[in-house]
Amino acid sequence: MKFSVLIPTRNRLEYLRFAVASVLKQDYQNWELIISDNFSEEDIKGYVNSLNDPRIKYFRTSSFVTVTDNWNNALENSTGDYVIMLGDDDCLLNNYFTTCLQLLETNALPDVLYSSAYNYVYPKVLQGAPNGYLITWENASFLSGKTSPYILNKDETFELVKKTLNFNVMFNFNVQFSLVSRSLIEKMKKYGPFYQSPYPDYYATTAIMLKADRVLAVPDRLVVVGITPKSFGYYYFNNLEKVGVEMLNNVPQADLFSKMEKILLPGTNLNSSWLYAMETIQINFGKEYKLKTNYKKYRFLQVLYVYKRYACCEGLKLQDIMKVIKKLWWWEKLVYFIPFHIIASIIRFHPNKTFGKSWAAGKLYAFSHPSHGVPTVHKMQFSNILEVFEQDPRLSG
Repeated sequence: MKFSVLIPTRNRLEYLRFAVASVLKQDYQNWELIISDNFSEEDIKGYVNSLNDPRIKYFRTSSFVTVTDNWNNALENSTGDYVIMLGDDDCLLNNYFTTCLQLLETNALPDVLYSSAYNYVYPKVLQGAPNGYLITWENASFLSGKTSPYILNKDETFELVKKTLNFNVMFNFNVQFSLVSRSLIEKMKKYGPFYQSPYPDYYATTAIMLKADRVLAVPDRLVVVGITPKSFGYYYFNNLEKVGVEMLNNVPQADLFSKMEKILLPGTNLNSSWLYAMETIQINFGKEYKLKTNYKKYRFLQVLYVYKRYACCEGLKLQDIMKVIKKLWWWEKLVYFIPFHIIASIIRFHPNKTFGKSWAAGKLYAFSHPSHGVPTVHKMQFSNILEVFEQDPRLSG
């Protein structure tokens, strides 16, 4: 069996080296690595050539394209029986291919293998965590409390998708968690490119859950998702989301934006791109499965996000709140404005700023993320993600 690892990249060679090393160090040899360079200014091609490995294939776009187009470019140039998309700041863990091969063969070659993961935050990425940290990522409701792999019930995956269109995170959308069969990829071609919308991972993972006949849920941690000073996660968590959006170049298509223009509210691009992804799911699969995007929940989350930033003094002022209020529907003004404004004002001017920020952030998270368990923070310290691979925290518990 042949595995394809897709790594789209742009100007992050210092981290790409670690991701590539985690593939080269695997004990299973029948793989290909597709590096899709999104018009980098760094010499990515020179680095790939220096590796002198025919299994590593380099492709470069002719211009700076959207993150979605670059992902599709990587996929179109792959040939493996199973495919995993890996960020250039992520890594596979030891024995990834041999572990997956055994799981796939033991379970009659499912359409998708969805695993758990670690999340590694580099030093100096998040305030309050100057040395970075590693956590066990409790990334799906269906993995909570599970100790053995099992096949998800088709009715269960359908319910997960419906809740996703209701803006509840029942499983994380990061594509690093999903090893996808070529047969499923081919099956989904009639709906357009495999990756769609400004957030291709939100779209693809939801579509996978909807269309796959058999999803193998694996509670074991097989990959590490990294957040570096050059990752979108860094910009998002440090209130620099606009910079992150420019980095991804994840703009919606004109017709999709036009359709959603009356629904959109100021707030976080994360929610708006989530909306675009879910609307694309509705466009492609809505009639077939009677699916509908919950616009009201999206707008509620946007209002909640804006008030959270205002309450926690994160760069928003009263005039910013008023711009949002003007765009609300009449009933939203009645339901949201007075209670939200009172609560946000109490938090903003509360003498215990730490408590207020923690409470507000917790409520914002709770409305979209049902509990997947409490993440485990590991005591081990790492200076980069390759050290996570080499020291393998699974061996130390």
